[in-house]
Amino acid sequence: MTMSNIRGMRGFLASSIGVTCAAALALPLTPPAVASTARPALSAEAATRAETVAGPAVRRGDAESYVPGSTQSMPLAPLTPLARDRVVGAPAIEGLSPRDVRHFSLVGVVWDDPDAELHGRVQVRTRAVGTGTWSGWQDVETHNDDHSADLGSAERTSGRVRGSTAPLWVGESDAVEVRVTAQATAEAGSEEGARVPGSGDPTPSDGTAVVSPLPAGLRLELVDPGEAAPAPDDPAAPRPGSLQSETAETAEALGAAAADTAASAANAELAPLGVAQIPALGRAESERELLALRGNELTQAQRAKPYIGPRPRIVTRRGWGANEGWRERRFVYTRKVKAAFVHHTATGSKYWCSQVPSLIRGIYRYHVKSMGWRDIGYNFLVDKCGNIYEGRAGGMAKPVLGAHTLGFNTNSMGIAVLGSYGSRKPTGAAVRAVARLTAWKLGLYGANPRGKTYLKSAGGNLYRKGKNVRLNVISGHRDGYSTACPGRQLYRKLGAARAAAARYQGR
Repeated sequence: MTMSNIRGMRGFLASSIGVTCAAALALPLTPPAVASTARPALSAEAATRAETVAGPAVRRGDAESYVPGSTQSMPLAPLTPLARDRVVGAPAIEGLSPRDVRHFSLVGVVWDDPDAELHGRVQVRTRAVGTGTWSGWQDVETHNDDHSADLGSAERTSGRVRGSTAPLWVGESDAVEVRVTAQATAEAGSEEGARVPGSGDPTPSDGTAVVSPLPAGLRLELVDPGEAAPAPDDPAAPRPGSLQSETAETAEALGAAAADTAASAANAELAPLGVAQIPALGRAESERELLALRGNELTQAQRAKPYIGPRPRIVTRRGWGANEGWRERRFVYTRKVKAAFVHHTATGSKYWCSQVPSLIRGIYRYHVKSMGWRDIGYNFLVDKCGNIYEGRAGGMAKPVLGAHTLGFNTNSMGIAVLGSYGSRKPTGAAVRAVARLTAWKLGLYGANPRGKTYLKSAGGNLYRKGKNVRLNVISGHRDGYSTACPGRQLYRKLGAARAAAARYQGR
């Protein structure tokens, strides 16, 4: 049999499996009785995961140009006004004129220097694939530098990290227009210049406003989340020793399969290998799990009366379809989990909960491929239907070091509620999910959700490096960094989340 025949048969098998299993592999929104081994179906076309750089405008509906699970990275250019409209000292504007592109669902802007801030406004409008209708102009959250690894950390100094906006979920689209406009800020050293990211740039009262230049190397990132990566036990996956295994593509796939197994094995204390979700446990079961996981670290009083909430159902990385070949292979841990920082993703709230696996895959790809992080930044994610998802790999019960709160990633965890909650109220289901998750995970480390704790700052715009800071055990991102995150409306709900989490722990 020729190599081309083998490839063709492999594609036929993958396509057939994807069609047959699609309905059976959908994730339920209610807790199952046992751990599920299902994962989203994979089409043969989705096995190709290549970085793509947009060149000339593509024909609308051109199927040959569409690569599922890809990123189009497009440099922005100055948008020069007509001569009669030019104003001396006017702010710089960069962007792209309307153009057809390959399919994408998530958009963001990145730039070269991760320490450079974009003082300005980023706006995009997109054309929906289904209707061909252009959206109105949408604002992209510009200040995303505070959702990151700590200054001086190995992840931050890898040489791959870029500055970035938050990603915005726009749904499946095939055309885009973008404009980035510089805005006035206070002169360096001006007291009035202290900013709160995401709340608008300050306008000093003493006339010292200046227009900051836009960061160098602005690029538009158009992300297509693609479909789920193939499971290592997928019959269509290549096997060592076959003719397929001689190709570089197959070697890469085998490496991703090993990484997939490692990510799943990190949760072996909680569920069987390869599951798409870990099931919820009752209180008594969760207490027994705590004793099994950390019993030798507990005091006699803690063993006699453990304070831990019932473990909630959590969708694993395999469950939302993570391609483990994208992230760095090794896992990095901190010592313990003393606090939880609550975030919002600022991706907008116009998503269906059935779209969440795709949304998370898009954020994951943006964090790793566009921003240069080692993995998705958050330890957990929560959707508006109250579903909880595993974030950064390394084990849900373990103190995995994240990249979520600049200055306070050590001895903490980051929980991101999917959506934007500056003016929109979070759902009750989302707030309850935050409470259930923190009651369990903080309970594993003996932390009281209504209590206070001390964390040492690694440096930021609120606290100098080395300062011991007293924080709520459940804090908002803005408590550790001057930022609008997690949005005014979600921040207002943290008191209720603390009280509920404490009740779940039996306090």
